[in-house]
Amino acid sequence: MKNRKNGPALDLFRLTAALLVIAIHTSPLAQWWEPADFWLTRVLARVAVPFFLMVSGYFLALGGWRRQKLKRFWAKTALLYLASVLLYLPLNLYAGLPPLGEGIKRLLFEGTFYHLWYLPAALLGSLIACGLNRLGLRFALPIAAVLYLVGLGGDSYYGVAAAIPPLRAVYDGMLSLIGYTRGGLFMAPLFFLLGAAATRWNPGERASAAGFLLSLLAMSGEGLLLHRLGVQRHDSMYLFLPACMAFLFSFLLCRNTGEDKTARTVSMLVYLLHPWIIVLVRGGAKVIGLEQMLIENQGVHFLAVSVLSFGVAGFLAGFRPFAKPEPTARAWREIDLKALQHNVRVLKEQAGPGCGLMAVLKADAYGHGAVPVARALQRQGIVKAYAVACLQEGIQLRKAGIRGTVLILGYTHPDEARLLSRWRLTQAVIGEEYGRQLSQAARGRKIRAHLALDTGMHRLGVPSWDIEAAKRLYQLPNLDFQGVFSHLGVSDSLAPEDMAYTAEQVSAFYTAVMNMQAEGLGTGQLHLQASYGILNLPAQPCDYARVGIALYGVYSSWGPVQRRMDIWPVLSLRARVAAVRELEPGEYAGYGRAFQAERKTRLAVLSIGYADGLPRDFGERNGEVLIRGQRAPVVGRLCMDQMLADVTEIEGVKGGDVVTLIGRDGASLIRAEDLAEQLGTISNEVLARLGSRLPCLCL
Repeated sequence: MKNRKNGPALDLFRLTAALLVIAIHTSPLAQWWEPADFWLTRVLARVAVPFFLMVSGYFLALGGWRRQKLKRFWAKTALLYLASVLLYLPLNLYAGLPPLGEGIKRLLFEGTFYHLWYLPAALLGSLIACGLNRLGLRFALPIAAVLYLVGLGGDSYYGVAAAIPPLRAVYDGMLSLIGYTRGGLFMAPLFFLLGAAATRWNPGERASAAGFLLSLLAMSGEGLLLHRLGVQRHDSMYLFLPACMAFLFSFLLCRNTGEDKTARTVSMLVYLLHPWIIVLVRGGAKVIGLEQMLIENQGVHFLAVSVLSFGVAGFLAGFRPFAKPEPTARAWREIDLKALQHNVRVLKEQAGPGCGLMAVLKADAYGHGAVPVARALQRQGIVKAYAVACLQEGIQLRKAGIRGTVLILGYTHPDEARLLSRWRLTQAVIGEEYGRQLSQAARGRKIRAHLALDTGMHRLGVPSWDIEAAKRLYQLPNLDFQGVFSHLGVSDSLAPEDMAYTAEQVSAFYTAVMNMQAEGLGTGQLHLQASYGILNLPAQPCDYARVGIALYGVYSSWGPVQRRMDIWPVLSLRARVAAVRELEPGEYAGYGRAFQAERKTRLAVLSIGYADGLPRDFGERNGEVLIRGQRAPVVGRLCMDQMLADVTEIEGVKGGDVVTLIGRDGASLIRAEDLAEQLGTISNEVLARLGSRLPCLCL
């Protein structure tokens, strides 16, 4: 399996964008070749601010443009702007304050210092984008594009517009009021909405890379031509810039896994502080007599400002009072999102034509992290439906911006019907009496529902033979039935009697569906088989296959199946060596003196325990871990937060070393199926028990 590690591409690109902003204000190539400097600072670097706007739009759109979310963004940005105004007040006082009218214009539109225009633009642009978004992106984007085209006439195409006297009068009047068209009225709304559109549209990594390079080439030609013609009043807006940004952002999203809050903080601090650093570098160079090196040599000047800006920003970022611990500091789960997306393609092909996948994300996606898994699936675009166990899990997905069907397979108290409607969740109707209670509690709200049929598992559902009960449910006023499903109890077994029972369940399901359709009941989306239905049954004539354990590249056990697929494990479980202890023969370790050294022994204390989901008797069940690519037996009883491993035969083990409990270390591998076999259970239980205090590190 090829495992290409990407990283938090969006947050890391913020650092590149901040560096480009410094280049804009220091012109590092001007003394060597002016056209190259123009291309760097007035074409390429113009992606920086639109990128910041798109990131904000992207995260505002995840889960919908909720009012509370916009309020938090607005409050945070306004507070940042106020702090920036105060930060640059000394320089403004030194330069001389403008008249009152000019000062108000700068405060509202231009920014009180030359680089601060981004903040009022973000404040105004977010409000306009949010308002336009109420029309739907289909209409909002064209309107924002028209605003952007109008803004072009006051920016890079000013000379073209000014050649037409009526247009010149309009633009001159407009510019006298707002200063520039690059701000929150004409420029920012489009990039906010392009960021929002990125939650729905992504052409893929290769197409995005090609689109970015082609649009950047076109924008470069556009910028150089306009510069040569001398028609630019400013140069922040280009005709090809939106296309360039859409492809760049899509490419970064394809490579984005996880987040880096330090990079996020540093980039913003660099953006805000670098003009002060420019002043200090210039002033310091004059004091120490290094003007020729640090000022006149613009390349060195750019490097000095960049190094000091990032240094100061990094220093200040280290004082964050609410910084979270690193995910790999103690014990953690590594989630390989590329393996997940590979498994989706394999399972989709195996499910058969016309059958989609419903990703089962219950129990925190079998311990894999429901939100990062769902977001990765949504970006991939193949999975359109999800299944969870309870209301809380469904709401969690909606809050994370997950669209499509979210089916609650388990029980939701009828009193929570309003929440089902509020979060557009689909509820499994698990019995006739339950359906009546749910409809009554809905009180005029329409509840999306799938009818559960009991075909022989005798757990939840209306008996498949009771078509009259189904008819009564369909007549309830507040239930909108959009699907019918059942669950196979022994599809994971190839024993002849179990296979016969599964065949009876399958037959009962399709018979019930045909009888319902004959009675005029719309059966909607059908789904019957889960992971082992795909592994052991032929392709079914259903709309969905509910894939759970197989989605994560794991089998429930090493038992036989009709077909083994090329699925890759998604999760690795790792911890740290906290300390190494040396025991003499006869000495004891751990609770209950459960381990006694028979020789001179070295024990590694591992930073993971039964509170993280492992059984207390893991050592007694011959549990093993991987340290430095070698197997080490677990000994003694697990503690709540630690465990012991015998590393006598492994050279050089020390505190801080990484320990692998599930996954690969060098040439050695422990699979979840191996661990489950040792513990006398199935992989599903092993993974679902992993504790919530184990952070997910997405690769």
